[in-house]
Amino acid sequence: MASLSVKGRALRHLAQREHSRAELERKLARVVEDTADVPAQAQIAAALDDLSAQGLLSEARVAASVLLGQGRRYGVHRLKQTMQAKGLAPELVAQTLQQARATEYERAREVWRRRFGSPPADAAERARQIRFLAGRGFDGDVIHRVVRGGEED
Repeated sequence: MASLSVKGRALRHLAQREHSRAELERKLARVVEDTADVPAQAQIAAALDDLSAQGLLSEARVAASVLLGQGRRYGVHRLKQTMQAKGLAPELVAQTLQQARATEYERAREVWRRRFGSPPADAAERARQIRFLAGRGFDGDVIHRVVRGGEED
């Protein structure tokens, strides 16, 4: 079996899911080696520039993918952490999180309802519910509104 080109390896990764440029650079750096005339970093940069020019590599699609895939289960803090780990531009992260903030309460409410479904019976249960939602990355005031609002159902 012939070894894949740098661009072929990148396409293989992109065929599985959306990747940011930084993610692909990290993955490809592990397997691409320097040649006699072109260093590995230059090979990777050229391949990724070509994929970007063709519209196959898109940071905006990565951000939308994170929001679509994880947005229902996690809050803006967790989404921000995920997008930053993917190496997305701060402006794109901020723009995407603005969209997520618009539905933060509803998403937190749905996560709480699926997990607990009933208001806390005592302070210990209330603390457990708060810790759970905080672990999912929801904002503090949203968490308190959700846990307090449990009695309204």
